[in-house]
Formats: sequence, structure tokens, C-alpha cells
Amino acid sequence: MRSNTKDINIAYIGGGSRGWAWTFMTDLSLEKELSGTIRLYDIDHKASKVNEKIGNDLSNDKKCLSHFTYKSVNSLKQALHKADFVVISILPGTFDEMESDVHAPEKYGIYQSVGDTAGPGGYIRALRTIPMFIEIANAIKEYSPDAWVINYTNPMSLCVKTLYETFPGIKAFGCCHEVFNTQEVLASILSDELKIPNIKRSDLYTNVIGINHFTWFTKASYKDIDIFPIYEKYIDRHFEEGYEFTSDNWMNSYFSCAHRVKFDLFKKYHNIAAAGDRHLAEFMPGDMYLKDPKTVEDWKFTLTPVSYRKDDLKQRLERSKRLYENKEKIKLKSTGEEGVKLIKALCGLEDKVSNVNLPNYALQIPNLPKDAVVETNALFTFDSVAPVYAGEMPEDIKALTMPHIKNHERIYKAAVNKDRKLVYEAFRNDPNINKRLNHKQIKALVDEMIDNTSRYCQL
Repeated sequence: MRSNTKDINIAYIGGGSRGWAWTFMTDLSLEKELSGTIRLYDIDHKASKVNEKIGNDLSNDKKCLSHFTYKSVNSLKQALHKADFVVISILPGTFDEMESDVHAPEKYGIYQSVGDTAGPGGYIRALRTIPMFIEIANAIKEYSPDAWVINYTNPMSLCVKTLYETFPGIKAFGCCHEVFNTQEVLASILSDELKIPNIKRSDLYTNVIGINHFTWFTKASYKDIDIFPIYEKYIDRHFEEGYEFTSDNWMNSYFSCAHRVKFDLFKKYHNIAAAGDRHLAEFMPGDMYLKDPKTVEDWKFTLTPVSYRKDDLKQRLERSKRLYENKEKIKLKSTGEEGVKLIKALCGLEDKVSNVNLPNYALQIPNLPKDAVVETNALFTFDSVAPVYAGEMPEDIKALTMPHIKNHERIYKAAVNKDRKLVYEAFRNDPNINKRLNHKQIKALVDEMIDNTSRYCQL
């Protein structure tokens, strides 16, 4: 890791992104202690060329505090050459493939609220993603083996697992914002209950334990105040309507919820589920929260249709054109993107504790397998990421988690060895499918879904 923070090199894989890339660029623009070069690589070279201009326009804005030069490149080799950081944010395949991931199982009565992490959608998406991440990991090993690698791509656990399985010496971790949203809910509840204005999520201490999108807080406090009793009393009063600040408008967005799944999981397992309800539901038995659309509605979250994602992409493409043609400007206002703060910490500018996804090599969760990718807090300092000991996962939550960890292993091996039988086995052991479909139905569903993604996955 170079010590000159005015000359850092960042390789952005997926640099044609029409959304998150702009968030990343905006927050980097407001960091006066960082400058350097960002090389944008994307299989859609035209899209990365557009972001090259958008990024350089941001750097030339009078309000910009840093100075980054954006360069679109044609190959992984060019992107990774002498990189200090590698950011991976890709869409594995297209929304046509994701449409099958999410909606093909519905003809068998299997519903998914997200379809990119757990369940049938997550598994088939992983079969597309794993070969891509093997290629990326090998390229990092060859061209920038000492770089810090930040992954944002889902399915997070299998992406990080693939990076380490392919290149054991890689310095990679996975970032996800789901925990932050739960911290914000807790901070808001505390402000309301304790009549203390403006409590921020950063004011809280939370012990994070779990796997990506199925994370939990086993401890949570604000200063010397234990949050658990306050949260429990709040749930007792608001269980039916949900979190009162979103209970009336949860249906107005495909990404909102009233947090009733979280509340129910707390009542059942006495720990705070720390992801969005749409994700949490997919890790639980299918007859609980995802039995059918009416059940989903009763729990006050949503099934996100891929048609929405396609329409949203059209709008983002239109915005990209406006930004490229200088008909619109990105407002230089911080979004609080955690990844930028982690880069600062790794550069030695500040210390930071944040939740990230890493292999369980340090036994940060000692009663989970050592090769499982787990999500816990970690301490970020100069050129170092040290996972924080989270303690043993409660046994009842472990029982919910282990089927997914075992399926991560099955799907990884299925992709590497091109073994479709392991995919059948993963589907059969998934809580959303288990006991709901017979072997013949599982085989038919898997075969159809793999056929629908054959452009990216030959299995």
C-alpha cells in the first residue's frame, strides 16, 4: 500500500454502472485527502466511456475537494496495473436472466422478494457470477496481488468465497449497506423513545454476526443504554403496524418495508435481525413470510418484479445521457458511502470499524465453519483489516444459517466442476423450497432456469 494518498490508483470493475458508480464518484469528490486515478473497466466499453466523462466533469467542478482522473480502459490488465484498490460492482448477466431467476419459480408457487442472494434466484445468479469472479481473481493475482479488493456484487458470500478460493492471498472483503439501514431504524426508535433528538447510527454499538443479508445484532447499545429492552417494548406496542415511520408508506416503494419480519424474528429468536425484510424472508422457511403474495402483503414488504428493474434501468440510461451531454449535473453532496471511508482507513487517514464479509479464517464466529464467508465487524487501519471477534452464533440462529452455508459450498462446487446434480441438491435443501417441491419438480425448475441463463453458464 503506497503512503501517498494524493496518487492512489483505483480499478473499478463494472465501471459502466449507471447508478452506484455515480454515488462512489460523488463521495470521492468530497474527500480532500484523497486524489489519484480511477480506471473504469466494463464489458460495455461505451458505458465506461460515458462514466469517464461524468467522473472527469465531477473532478472539474469548483466544489470538488479531491482530484481524480477517470480513464476508461479496454481490459482487466489495463485496469488492474499497479492498482492500490479494486472495486467490483458488476451485474452478472442482464435483467433478462434475472427475470428468469426471480419469476420462473413462481409457476411452482415459489416466491422471491429479491432473488439475488438466497433461494433459487441467488443460486442461478451465482452460477453466472462464479466463473466471472474466477477470471477477476486470477487477473488480480497476476496484475495487482497487493491491492485491496472491495466487492459490492451479489450474491456477496459466494463472490467473496470465489475470490479467496481462486487466489488465497487476495486482500478482499465484501461491503453491504443492509446493516446500516437497521442501525438507522434503531437510532430513530431510540430518538423517539428516549426523547433524544438526532441520534445517529454511528452513535450506536452493535455486535454484528451472521452471513450476508442474514445478519443479526447479538448486542446493541447507545452509550451506557442497552437497546434490547427498548426495542422489545417498541415491538410489543407496534407489532401489527410495524415501524411507525414507514408503516404507512411501505407499499409506495419496491424496496421499503414496515420491518414486521424483523419484529417477528426478534420475538422468535430474541436477537435483532439486521437486514431488510425482503432479504431476511428469503432465508426462512417458505411457508413463513413468502408463502404467497397475500402473505407478503400481510407482512408489509414487497416482491420486487424484474419489470421494475428494467424500467428503472431505462430511466438511469436517460439520466446517463443527460449527464454526458451536460444537461444535468450530479449534486456534490455526500451520500455517506462506507466504501470511501474504508479506503481512507486503509490509507492510514483514520481508523474505522465497520461490518464486512470475510472468510471465517480468524474464527470470528467460532461455531461456524472456518471456510464460510461470514459478516461481522472488522477494524480498518493502515493497510490492515482485522475481523472483530463476534462470539458464538446462538444455536437456534445457527440452525437457520447452516443450510445456507452448506448450499454456498454446493453451488461453488457445482459451478467449478459443472455438476448440475449439486444444484438439484442445493434447491432440495433450500428452506424456501424444502418440503414444497418434489424431486421431479426441482429437477424441472433447475433445468429450465439453467437453460435460461445458458449465455453465461454452461452446466
